[in-house]
Amino acid sequence: MFLSRNRTFALAAIMAASVILNAQESPKAAAVAAPQLPKAETLMEKYIEATGGRAIYAKQRTAVAKGTMEITAMGLKGAMTLYRAEPNLSYTEIDFPSLGKMKEGFDGKVAWAFSAMQGPQIKEGDEKISAAREAHFHSENWKEIYKQVQTLGVETVEGKVCFKVELTPHQGSPTTNFYDQTSGLLIKSVSTVKTAMGEITAELLLSDYRKVDGLLAPFKIVTTAAGQVILITLDSMAANAPIPEGAFEPPAEIKALLVKK
Repeated sequence: MFLSRNRTFALAAIMAASVILNAQESPKAAAVAAPQLPKAETLMEKYIEATGGRAIYAKQRTAVAKGTMEITAMGLKGAMTLYRAEPNLSYTEIDFPSLGKMKEGFDGKVAWAFSAMQGPQIKEGDEKISAAREAHFHSENWKEIYKQVQTLGVETVEGKVCFKVELTPHQGSPTTNFYDQTSGLLIKSVSTVKTAMGEITAELLLSDYRKVDGLLAPFKIVTTAAGQVILITLDSMAANAPIPEGAFEPPAEIKALLVKK
C-alpha cells in the first residue's frame, strides 16, 4: 500500500505541474562508486520489513490520506485528498483556491483526469498504463508490478548513503529508488510519466516517517517536477478507513466522454 502511495504522490505532483507548467527534467545527483552491491530483490524485501512487514501489509484493504500541496514559487497551496482501495482503485483530488479542483482516478478500467483549466480527459496509452500501475494496491507484491529490479550503485542522498535501485515495470518507464543503506527506508524516488504536456520527470524526497496502523509512511514529500519544487505535507493517514460511496466512480464529465467514445 505505502509503496505505491509514494508513486501516487509523484503522479499528483505531476498532475499539478502538467496543468500549470512546462515540462523540464530535474538534475541528477552525483554517483558514488560502490565495490560490492546487494541484490535489488534483497533491498526491496528489506524495505517491506523496515516499514512493517508483509503480514501487516496484507491486512490493508483501503487507505486514506489528507494534507496539503504547496508550490511556493507560485504562491499556490491547496488541500490534497487521496483514496485508495484494493485491488486497484485510486482517486486523488487537489483543491487550489485560485485554480479550482484537479482530480484524477482509476476505477479498474478507466483512467481519467479533470480540472477547470484542462477539462475532462480520458487517459490512454502510456498514461493509462502508469495510472493502472500506481493504483495497484498491494504493492508489497512488487513482482506483480515489476519484471526486473537491479541495483545500480550507491549514492549519498540528503546525507544518507543509499543503494540506487532501478525498477522496470511490465509496461511503462522504469522508476529509480534510493534506499537508506542503514534503515532500509526509501529516501528518494525518480520517475518519468508521459503526459499531454510531454514527458515529465518527478524527483521525490521522502522524510518524516511515522507509524500508521503498524506501517511506517512518509508524511513529508518534496517533489521537483517541471522545474518547480512542490511540497506535500500530510496531516493524516489511515489504513482500512471508510471511503465515501462512489469515490472511485468517474465524474459525469468523464462519463460523457466515454459515451462519445
